[in-house]
Formats: sequence, structure tokens, C-alpha cells
Amino acid sequence: MSVLSAPRFAGFTSHELARLERQGDVVRLRRGHYLPADDCAVDPAARHRQLVEATLPLLAEGAVVSHLSAGVLHGLPVRGEQLQHVRVTRQPPGSGKRRGGVHVHVAPLDASDVISVDGLPVTSLARTVLDLGRTLPLTQAVAAGDAALRLGLRPAELAGSLDAARGWRGLPAARRTAALLDARSESAGESESRVILTQLGLAPTDLQFELLDGWGEFVGRVDFAWRDQRTLGEFDGRGKYDRLLAPGMAASDAVYFEKRREDALRDLGWELVRWGSADLAQLELFAERIRRALRRGSARAVRLTSPGAPRRPGA
Repeated sequence: MSVLSAPRFAGFTSHELARLERQGDVVRLRRGHYLPADDCAVDPAARHRQLVEATLPLLAEGAVVSHLSAGVLHGLPVRGEQLQHVRVTRQPPGSGKRRGGVHVHVAPLDASDVISVDGLPVTSLARTVLDLGRTLPLTQAVAAGDAALRLGLRPAELAGSLDAARGWRGLPAARRTAALLDARSESAGESESRVILTQLGLAPTDLQFELLDGWGEFVGRVDFAWRDQRTLGEFDGRGKYDRLLAPGMAASDAVYFEKRREDALRDLGWELVRWGSADLAQLELFAERIRRALRRGSARAVRLTSPGAPRRPGA
């Protein structure tokens, strides 16, 4: 049940609704707007979408869903802890403000900047990536921008939005974001890893690198590769194993087949290093892990190319 179609709560007193909330029968999204507990989303992004639906009709005409809220409606990766406010943009004049769970931004909106998503006025993908690039940390902005490219955002559209925003606050950060975007990264974790590796001076040479054996048969595809150091890298997020699950396959099966794939890659003479979100939060330790892997991979490469050294299939 949508927030906007919950007439069963019409006519309830505030005391009755408070009692239902204490009992766990209803959840208050915002003042005056409740959902049956069974209909209230648990996922932060889905919950925020419900909050947007409840909030937008209360705002004066002209408010356009933007920034993180637009990211949610477009299906871009955003962090749940950043979704306390519904974010909207209005045309000038005026000033930005936060009140009643709404964060109002004031900035020019061209007609091409506004589209309809499920009947709601929302900034376009290009404008949303521009706004997120101006306001989010670089790693998070790039993750959102990469996802937008995968959803069909054309680089030329984003370039046009950047040109139209000359003089805006945060534009240099948005330009840095745009310069780093790459649709080949398949998850927010891969995107953030790529940015961090670049900042550490450890940028990989290849993304979504495919390996073949000595007979030309496909062995596997990995997130990152450093070819000269004969090293492969994989970001391990929960979504990776979800994508590996075929119909009827148990999670343990996916882990088993992933382990077999990893063994096959190492049999080709490559070093393989894995990391997750927790590793990215400890930059010095993460950088040292990558450097150690690159040193081991380089040593493998030397052994495999030394005169008289036996060559493995696929080397």
C-alpha cells in the first residue's frame, strides 16, 4: 500500500495513531503520514522512496526531487545513513533551508533537467550526477555516476550539464567526478575501489579483465588486473555472490564454484587479491595488501618468463 493511498487511517485521532504506533501496527513516515507496519519498507532506499511520496504533495508547487532523493528514485547507489531528509530543488530566488525533514536547495533548473519518475518531478540522470558530484565525497559520487552510465546516461549529456553549471559551488568536484566515471565497474564497491586505488597510485591497467587458458578457453573474468605485475583484484561484496546464484542454487554452491574459479586463475600463474568494504576503510593497510600482492605477482611473472622456466598453460 502506498503512503498516498492509505485512507484507512483517515479520521483516527492522534492518540489512536500513537497507540497503534506503540503497538507496532503502524509506522509514522512523517507528521500526519502513516503506513501499516507490513507495508513499510525495511530497505533504506525503498523507505526513503515512501518518504518522498508522502512529502512531495505537502510542498509548494515547483519543488523537484533532487540530489540523494533523486538518486534513490533513479536507482543509483546511495548510503542509507544519508537519507534522513527529502531533498528538493527550487528555482531562484530564495535560499536553501532544512525544515521538517526537507532539505531545500535553490539552483537554476532547465527544462531538460526535470523528468517524471513514477509521476514525480525528479532531476534527470545528468543533473542528478552533477548535483551528487558537487555534494558527495568523491568515491560515493563516482559510484553513483558509474551506475548512471550503466542506466543509459550519455557522457555528452553530463558534459552539457557541467557546462551549464559554470560558476556553481562544488563544480570542480563535479568535474573530478565526471573525469573518473567508468561504466565497466559493476557495483558501488568496485567504483569506490577504483577511485581509492587511483588515489593511492595503484590504478589497475584493466577492468573486467577476461582470462583464457592455453587452449583459448574462457577461465574467468575479474574486476581488476595489473597485467605487468600479473596480479588480479576482486571486490567482494554481498551482491557479487547474489549475481552468481542460478535458479535453485544454494549460496554454498556459489561460494564453491567461486573458489574453483579462483584456483583456476591461480593455476594460470596469476596472483589474486580480494578485499571488501571494511578494507577500504583502512587505507594504509589496504594499500599495503595491494602492494604485497603486486610484489608476489611480479615475482611470478619473472619466474614464468625466466629462460628455461617451465611455462604454465595461459602464461
